[in-house]
Amino acid sequence: MGRNAGDIMDSQMRNGKSRILLIEDEADLIYILRHKLEREGYTVFSARDGVNGLELLVKERPDLVLLDVLLPMMDGWETCRRIRQLSDVPIILITCLSEEHEKVRGLELGADDYITKPFGLMELVARVRAALRRRDYSMTRSAVVTVDNRLTVDRKRRQALIDGQPVDLSPIEYRLLTCFLDNVDRVVTHRSLLTQVWGWEYAEETDYLKVHIHNLRKKIEPEPGQPSYILTERGLGYRFRIP
Repeated sequence: MGRNAGDIMDSQMRNGKSRILLIEDEADLIYILRHKLEREGYTVFSARDGVNGLELLVKERPDLVLLDVLLPMMDGWETCRRIRQLSDVPIILITCLSEEHEKVRGLELGADDYITKPFGLMELVARVRAALRRRDYSMTRSAVVTVDNRLTVDRKRRQALIDGQPVDLSPIEYRLLTCFLDNVDRVVTHRSLLTQVWGWEYAEETDYLKVHIHNLRKKIEPEPGQPSYILTERGLGYRFRIP
């Protein structure tokens, strides 16, 4: 039987097992974030540049990385790229850059999410929890995944069920859904979805993607016009959310 993502996360929080690596050069922000995250039950390690951050990554094997983009010695883009060569640990970028192409750049380098300065501490904690939840979902790929009391996905049978009844999904729609399940609460760019589901030759076919997202929403959303699972991240892609 699959485990609800919230149950996995609650267990993880109670056991105090989640370890966070914070790579940030502002001493005051390090202090604030460390204090908040430790109060939430996390263990926090910090580095003030990308080089030392990579050393801590190898040494401490964190469960999640909070990574500032504007760093000395090695910027966040290069640090992100090198982390991805070493690990599939979730990465949340901390950035003061609000342009869409900068956000897309980070996501395509392998970041799982981003948060733009200035941000609230509760928003940061929520994004940390979401990224860790996505990581735990990726560990259940061979299981029955219980999204909520309404939607379940049986990966062995390649089948989605609404209130226990099979949903007639096309092969493309099912691949889109499983791609979302592998990236719960993570922004997945248009290009990433197109290349994972269709292949590189479709990388620019965003209108093509919109049609299939529309059809998938009609089949699995309680209210397709006001989706609660597949959320649009305007200009970037989509995010699959646990209601």
